[in-house]
Amino acid sequence: MYQSARCKFSMTAIQLTLALSCASGVYADTSVWEVKSGANTLYLGGTVHLLRPSDYPLPAEFDLAYGNSSRIYFETDISSMNDLSIQAQMLQQLTYNDEHTLKTVLNEAAYTALTAHTEKLGLPMMMLEKFKPGMIVSTLQVLDFQRMGFTPQGVDMHFNAKAVADGKYIGQFETIQEQIGFLAAMGEDNESEFILLSLKDLEQTDDLMAQMLAAWRSGNAAELTKLFVDDMRNEAPEIYQSLLLERNLNWLPDIEAMLGDADTEFVLVGAAHLIGPEGLVVMLEEKGYQVRHL
Repeated sequence: MYQSARCKFSMTAIQLTLALSCASGVYADTSVWEVKSGANTLYLGGTVHLLRPSDYPLPAEFDLAYGNSSRIYFETDISSMNDLSIQAQMLQQLTYNDEHTLKTVLNEAAYTALTAHTEKLGLPMMMLEKFKPGMIVSTLQVLDFQRMGFTPQGVDMHFNAKAVADGKYIGQFETIQEQIGFLAAMGEDNESEFILLSLKDLEQTDDLMAQMLAAWRSGNAAELTKLFVDDMRNEAPEIYQSLLLERNLNWLPDIEAMLGDADTEFVLVGAAHLIGPEGLVVMLEEKGYQVRHL
């Protein structure tokens, strides 16, 4: 039962670092921006990778941007996430295939805290010993979000299915193999600190969700930055660098190229990529493009 649930949710693991949720509602500022370069238009949508059934319908601005766009871009190839060969690659890269185990890479304090947490969930550590830190943390995050009623049917999955049905062009910035690599590298060389910080975050999940929900729903970029990006940048700068900043910089040339073509694109990426002083919205504004909340 546990193994099947973990595999079902596994390809959203990397995205949980950026996961937000939303509440139902109607037109208002939300996490969708319109970007213009002369007569060319592009839309940026800050996505929520996991949602509850009650979170639908999505904010209307998302549907408006989708309807105005002929090409849809995601972080990665969502359609292949459930491919069994991809699942096999993920398990290969996210588990230790040598003499290393969590017990050997973590210090006593981190291992004891992790064991206590997993025991509360009814998960014996012997089942998890070969998981790399990124995998163990994402697995615990998935279980926590499951407890709160979230499923992988978030904004990305929703619009990917819609684009497939509508025959719209679908593109992506990264391969799934690249995303697996990000997850595999999380906590590398500072495994104990990464585990302890992640366990602290898990304890606060319920309390933070209401604030995150409201901020994402209203498109309050300043509040989202405070809740999300600032903590990552201050407490886990290596993760911030690799998971947010470097990827934003890698995606920026592709987004600028879209602003120079005749098509209208809707770019849907994790909300944390759009906000903050080094988010894509600010990067585009600094390059002179006209950016406004939709």
